[in-house]
Amino acid sequence: MANVVFVWHMHQPYYVNPTTRLAMMPWVRLHAVKGYLDMVTILGEFPGVHVNFNLTPVLMLQIEELVQGKVRDLWLEWSRKPAAELDQNERLAILEHFFKIHHDNLLRPYPRYCELLNKRGPAFYRDKALASLPHWSDADFRDLQTWYNLAWCGFTAVQMYPELAALKKKDRDFTEEEKNRVLDIHIEILAKIAPLYAAAEASGQAELTTTPFFHPILPLVYDSEFAERCMPGRARPSRFHWPQDALAQLRLASEQHTRMFGRAPRGLWPSEGSIAPELVPLMREAGIEYFCSDEENLFNSLRRAGDHSDHLELFQGWRVEHGDSAVNAIFREKPLSDFVGFMAWRNEPHQAAEHLLMHFRHLADQLPADTGLIPVILDGENCWEQFRDGGEAFLLNLYGGLQNDARLRSCTVEDYLHRCPPKRTITTLHSGSWIRSDFDIWIGDEEENRGWDLLGQTRTYLEEKLPALDSGTREAALREIYAAEGSDWFWWYGPDFTTECDVLFDDLFRQHLKNVYALCGDIPPAALDRPVIGNTTPPLYRRPRRLLTPAVNGLAAPYFEWAGAGSYVAGSEQGAMFRDDRFVQTMQYGCDSDNLYLRVDLKRWGQFKFAVTFHQPGDVLALTPPLTHSLHGALTLNVRGQQRPAGTFATGEIVEFAIPFAELGAQAGATIQFQMKLFHNGIERECYPESAPIELTVPSPEAALAEWRV
Repeated sequence: MANVVFVWHMHQPYYVNPTTRLAMMPWVRLHAVKGYLDMVTILGEFPGVHVNFNLTPVLMLQIEELVQGKVRDLWLEWSRKPAAELDQNERLAILEHFFKIHHDNLLRPYPRYCELLNKRGPAFYRDKALASLPHWSDADFRDLQTWYNLAWCGFTAVQMYPELAALKKKDRDFTEEEKNRVLDIHIEILAKIAPLYAAAEASGQAELTTTPFFHPILPLVYDSEFAERCMPGRARPSRFHWPQDALAQLRLASEQHTRMFGRAPRGLWPSEGSIAPELVPLMREAGIEYFCSDEENLFNSLRRAGDHSDHLELFQGWRVEHGDSAVNAIFREKPLSDFVGFMAWRNEPHQAAEHLLMHFRHLADQLPADTGLIPVILDGENCWEQFRDGGEAFLLNLYGGLQNDARLRSCTVEDYLHRCPPKRTITTLHSGSWIRSDFDIWIGDEEENRGWDLLGQTRTYLEEKLPALDSGTREAALREIYAAEGSDWFWWYGPDFTTECDVLFDDLFRQHLKNVYALCGDIPPAALDRPVIGNTTPPLYRRPRRLLTPAVNGLAAPYFEWAGAGSYVAGSEQGAMFRDDRFVQTMQYGCDSDNLYLRVDLKRWGQFKFAVTFHQPGDVLALTPPLTHSLHGALTLNVRGQQRPAGTFATGEIVEFAIPFAELGAQAGATIQFQMKLFHNGIERECYPESAPIELTVPSPEAALAEWRV
């Protein structure tokens, strides 16, 4: 029997400006009425399932402050205000922000919400929105205020409050009373979150763990030069070296957790799984008994010790020592954890759950009886927006299958470590995060380094001021520093990730630093008024610059065949969640007057097949058989349920496709829209582009002739 541990990590950064006591973003409240409520209540249906919930202190602080009315929620105020009383700036803000939601699952299923999006347009342009304001009625804005907050309500909220289902069915022409009832329900649910999680722990079904208070990358707070260990030679900011802040982040986390849940946390998910050996004594000093991190950090730690152990060594607990201090640790199994976060939603819920359970059973056959550990650790909030039903069917199948399988034991980390004390010890702990086992996401790029420099300058300034400050001001100023040390600001800096709220995140980071100067009675330096982020947003994909007719043979040469092609880089759309285990590296595309051509460059091979999904013309799918090296053949074209061979593909150094426009029913001048999908062992693993299809206009023969050169 193998022990299966789920650690669901729940986190939001500190969106509140302590000067104004205003939360600038609504994600704490909106995730509460969806993921946070759903995840704890569905557990009650499966008494045999036990899980860990990692609740970050900064998340729980904001829930508490919102419930107690200690802070205001800007987006809630925009929602509460009667539609007829909204001023011009508020109307523009609502048009900009109230479509920031998963469109396929939380907007398009509702006709009125979809109608309002079509009225605004898929993208927000302030000048265009300003000109359109006379065409928006009070009823339009009232419906938009209502729908944005109503659509976020998860499956548990709808079950608990049947009136929400009735309002969804009503669809339009909401009253102010109906709108405010939705918002009242949001606050009622917020008030339930902490008691529900406390009750789950009291019942023995859950263990609640914590994270350093403001979710910092703790090794970099301790000493930013630690980045050199896993990122040698990279540009770095001026040294940020504040070990006392690292300890403070741990102590504050433990203190708040104890106050809110009546019991000190035993376990820690270091922010983004980020570890360094110097943190072990700090964990012990803060009362932490164990931490969780990623498998790559384990394997790199073992390599440092000259131990090239079998992969199966992962599936157990570990003792980690540094100096005279020691804590226990477990390390996440990456592929299974990432499957839940990134791939499960792409597949039928029962199939996705069974895929996971099948791997659990296979591991159970390989591991020592009763002591083998299967650790699945991942984000417990963001992925559920990708599921059409918020993940309900998947979780029901997964938890049901886990509870009823005699080969699997569901347990918490604490329970496992008590029953199975670690037999192996690490004395050479690697420094890195769960993402590529380094700190690249948060340090090393120009924007990230500038952010660290601003933080370091402000921290040094405050240290000089501390002796002259009274205790209240001292505590408030330090908390502003701790908030600015949070990892989330640096997540969005640099080229790795982008969001529609980049500017707001940048403003909040600099505002925390400005508040330090204000609390000390000084004017913030002008450098804090300049945005850290650049002014340009990278395009989703690069469009073709010319027509092309490559030979479909799977060969990367000659290079000029694909010169001027459109291109898309896999992973360039990463948002709040990171994924690295991709098969595809880049996709290129182009056409002549007869064919659409696609080229895929792979990071690695596997037993997979490709499908090209055409959104326009609709209901058209081009599919390959399972691919191997050096394979040539015909694609299968599925047009509204009818299959026929059409087009060709070839594999070798690269994968290439040719799909005739005539077979798609697309004439010259027509627009086609498509996405490339990759299926591995029957499971949809990857989709490119991820957020929206590529658009291309079918050229005419005359256009092809116009490009002819001698």
